[in-house]
Amino acid sequence: MNLNLFLAIALGIAGAAPLGDDRVCQPHSRPWQVYLHGGGRLCSGALIDKWWLVTSFECAPTPYSTIASLGDHDITVEEGTEQHIRVAEVIRHSPYRSPFHSLTMVRLIEPARFTQYVQPIPLPSRCAQPGDTCYVSGWGSTIPNQYELSPLLKCITVPVVDDRTCMNTFPEFLYWSMGMICAGQANTDNCLNDHGSVMVCDGQLQGVQWFLHGCSDPADPSVYTKLCLYNDWIKSVMGNYGPTPPMITASHSKEDLKEHRTA
Repeated sequence: MNLNLFLAIALGIAGAAPLGDDRVCQPHSRPWQVYLHGGGRLCSGALIDKWWLVTSFECAPTPYSTIASLGDHDITVEEGTEQHIRVAEVIRHSPYRSPFHSLTMVRLIEPARFTQYVQPIPLPSRCAQPGDTCYVSGWGSTIPNQYELSPLLKCITVPVVDDRTCMNTFPEFLYWSMGMICAGQANTDNCLNDHGSVMVCDGQLQGVQWFLHGCSDPADPSVYTKLCLYNDWIKSVMGNYGPTPPMITASHSKEDLKEHRTA
């Protein structure tokens, strides 16, 4: 199926109201969503290429210990749609631990196989604007101040808000960065407590979660990395860190996967 047509269909389904009051996504409507687990990480990311995915600085995985699960919906069972691939290379945006950047590139030990359930999301061709409607997905709670992992992929719908509105909600110890974009406001779904959760606007990747303001106060917008400003850096990383022969096998037993899903 043509990728753009597939994404349009997926977003048409998933852009509708999530299923039920618990905001569960239409199963497999986010084929770019990645679940990172093992090596001390339980986070989301977004597949952008058969070798590469992006996530937040905080979610930077551990090479050869973290597994990227693609094509997942219910992370507690094997649905037959998944591909479980170890992480090989991890490149954080520099300067490391800067308050001005939160982005990590992750290369897989072997390429993903594109299927109905596993597809990349296009990088942004433009920046999202205040008032745009976007869709955020991840395996976290959508209830403020509750932090348990969700077994099923959750989806919320959020409006992009202007920078000044967002800055006015920052506590004194946080710095505003031009690399930030904010979404969510009072009387909207504004909390998805999954670090690295993915924000898609008009079929393009526009953000990965940075600060969970909306999970502390539902009236505040949450903060995402403004991916439209990082296209050149992302493409340079993909060009400079090409795949190399794997050092270890990328296949896993069911026992390995059970251990990593809860690690």
